[in-house]
Amino acid sequence: MIEVNNLVKDYKVVRALDGVSFKIEKGEVVGFLGPNGAGKTTCMKIITGFISATAGEVKVASLDVVENGVEVRKRIGYLPENAPLYPDMTPREYLAFVSTLRGIDSKEVPKRIEKVAQVVGITDRLDQEIGTLSKGYRQRVGLAQAMIHDPEILILDEPTSGLDPNQIVEMRDIIKEIGKQRTVILSTHNLPEVTATCNRIIIIHKGRIAADGTPDQIQSAHGGGNFYLVEVEKHDSVDLASLFSSIAGAKNVAMLASSGTSQRLRIEGVENKDLRKDIFELCVQKGLTLLGLQRERLDLETIFQRITVQ
Repeated sequence: MIEVNNLVKDYKVVRALDGVSFKIEKGEVVGFLGPNGAGKTTCMKIITGFISATAGEVKVASLDVVENGVEVRKRIGYLPENAPLYPDMTPREYLAFVSTLRGIDSKEVPKRIEKVAQVVGITDRLDQEIGTLSKGYRQRVGLAQAMIHDPEILILDEPTSGLDPNQIVEMRDIIKEIGKQRTVILSTHNLPEVTATCNRIIIIHKGRIAADGTPDQIQSAHGGGNFYLVEVEKHDSVDLASLFSSIAGAKNVAMLASSGTSQRLRIEGVENKDLRKDIFELCVQKGLTLLGLQRERLDLETIFQRITVQ
């Protein structure tokens, strides 16, 4: 669906993007994550055709964004961080105006407006002046304009910026619903926003891709190992260290503090293998009462901080 190959963007003496490459398949909801100034917005603007790259190429549905810019823009809906709204218009008037710019048949416009208004939750605000709407509703109007031409791809740049906690939750729910039917790229520096809405994360830092994968893959690759905290009911006749060491993929078993009735262990596993099912099944087979099982990895926030301070 989207192919970005060795993308470079220079602004005079500053290199904003330095060899960025990734692919996004149809139906993915991808969080494009990075600190301010990492190159997120620059990359999004190149994909949408707003600015050109210094080097490299971008293809959308196999179409080069430079050679086929008009056709590419038909397939993409873009919500910039500061949506270009007109405060003296109503959402209905504004969406009709955008529909005209998009070349949508005038007979189809009323239906399109009602449809996107329902999706983003502004049906009861369609005839209220945009300037009187809350920040949350103005952002929904901006999202509606990005969807009015029914694009295959949505690119959202900081869609929850400036919203209060309740509005953020509402916007996340809307994005998750939209993501069931479209490819979505969510550009943000807000990690909770990404983990709540996306099934894949691309972390960009200093103009380069620093990590790419599902949340679980990123935790496995950058989480500082693969450890499990296990607590079982104590059995003096069972050598727990030897028993759990027999699990395929277990590298090391360390006995931790014990109480009168239970024993805690830390099991280190090989990378990229989840041992939780094996641990559970072993306890069942040996008649051990499993009191606790927790995968011990760095959370995504800590991983993000480590990656972006290097």
